Amino acid sequence: MRLLWNCLNRLTALVMLVLLAPVMLAVAAWIRIADGRGVLFVQDRAGKDGVPFRMLKFRSMVHDSVAMSAKLGIDDPFGLIENDPRITRCGRFLRRTSLDELPQLINVLRGQMNLVGPRPDVLPQVARYSPEDARRLEVRPGITGWAQVNGRDEIDWAQRFVLDRWYVDNWSPALDLKILWRTAVTVNRDEPPVHVDQLNVARRQKVADEEVSRAA
Repeated sequence: MRLLWNCLNRLTALVMLVLLAPVMLAVAAWIRIADGRGVLFVQDRAGKDGVPFRMLKFRSMVHDSVAMSAKLGIDDPFGLIENDPRITRCGRFLRRTSLDELPQLINVLRGQMNLVGPRPDVLPQVARYSPEDARRLEVRPGITGWAQVNGRDEIDWAQRFVLDRWYVDNWSPALDLKILWRTAVTVNRDEPPVHVDQLNVARRQKVADEEVSRAA
């Protein structure tokens, strides 16, 4: 059943890429005109069983967002702040409508992701997963998922881990269809409130402590 469903995901992604090609071209042109080169944001993420892959998104932040984060003194390296200056004007619209995620249909077509599954995490965080956390890696990551329709950016990673484990334990095609429906009806959402994920802050501090230890 899972293998057949994965194949259906890839077929659906192909159809959606063809149908949405005009929209994706328009978004790419908008980013290029409004904020210069670098239409796509490409980042290594952990796929099924922790295997790295290059996840694609439409770029929604300025080019020097990492340096700007340091200047702003943001404790949560993966979080946002109120009226975040790192997000471009078109990026705000893309994030609110989830259009920035459309290039991930290519990841689905390549077999690296599914339409539904736990959101793929960055490699430094995955390296610090506990065995329980790592259970979310038992399935392919998704463009949307159970945690996304039950809080998304408003919940901590600790809560996401719980929701993702529930998804892994209770997966079915019917559940995926339910998640896709809930995603579709909330696609044009308001910007989430400012939320600091303390787990991300703790991880950042741990990385900094390790770097200091190595330098000593």
